[in-house]
Amino acid sequence: MAHLLASNPNASQKLICSNLEYYGVRSRRGSRTTSACYRVGRKRRCGLVLQCSSTTDQDVRLQIENGSSGKLKQQFEYLVCEYGWKVRRLFENADEIKKASQVQAEAFHVPVSLFNDLFFQFFQAEVLSGLLYKLKNSPPNRYACLVAETAIDDPDSAKQLVGVIDVTVLRDQNVLQHLPPEAEEYLYISGIAVSKTFRRRKIAAALLKACDMLSILWGFEFLALRAYEEDLGARKLYTNAGYQVVSRDPPWTSNWIGRKCRVLMIKRTSFSK
Repeated sequence: MAHLLASNPNASQKLICSNLEYYGVRSRRGSRTTSACYRVGRKRRCGLVLQCSSTTDQDVRLQIENGSSGKLKQQFEYLVCEYGWKVRRLFENADEIKKASQVQAEAFHVPVSLFNDLFFQFFQAEVLSGLLYKLKNSPPNRYACLVAETAIDDPDSAKQLVGVIDVTVLRDQNVLQHLPPEAEEYLYISGIAVSKTFRRRKIAAALLKACDMLSILWGFEFLALRAYEEDLGARKLYTNAGYQVVSRDPPWTSNWIGRKCRVLMIKRTSFSK
């Protein structure tokens, strides 16, 4: 898991700040310890910058190594490096956005007996449109689309997106009622998708760890997501990642034909105090 450790400003401060701003962390001049500030609940803390690491330590700390600008740039590009996968924020270019939407469309499309290919094309276009809308209309510290790719540093190996996940800042009262009174917002996790040929290889676990890192960078103690009650595989994945079931859909909202019952699962980051 990526580590965090307080840092002193140095010659690479400008580079560090630019990478933090890429992940929606605003810098503040004049801090005695570092240039980055973030919010936890109603408190403000200073000192978050990012490095990629493959350790499985549960504590999230900040660590900065002295090195060249090129080395720092590579370290700060990714939120986590886990299980052979690297997770970063989506590059907002047409080709990568299209690839991410394709991964999500393939994961969530329900095949039909007739004209399946045609329906899939419509569904993929809808997913792409939704992703474009969120990227265009959401502030960088309120929404992020994270993508996973191979961690093998081989220049001859073509990088490909193998997983996608959406992270959004929300304040839905149906979720806030399960959080402490001082919690005004939380991070909502949705749209988690893994390419069919890469499933059961811990990509989803790496994506969820990246969400943990993002919650710390953005200063949120709580993450929430919903899963189908009967999807035991997904629920086990989320439970292993630290999420706990706090409620389920009311019976009158899930008794309709084709409407599955969902459970709400919440996680409090290990960094919170």
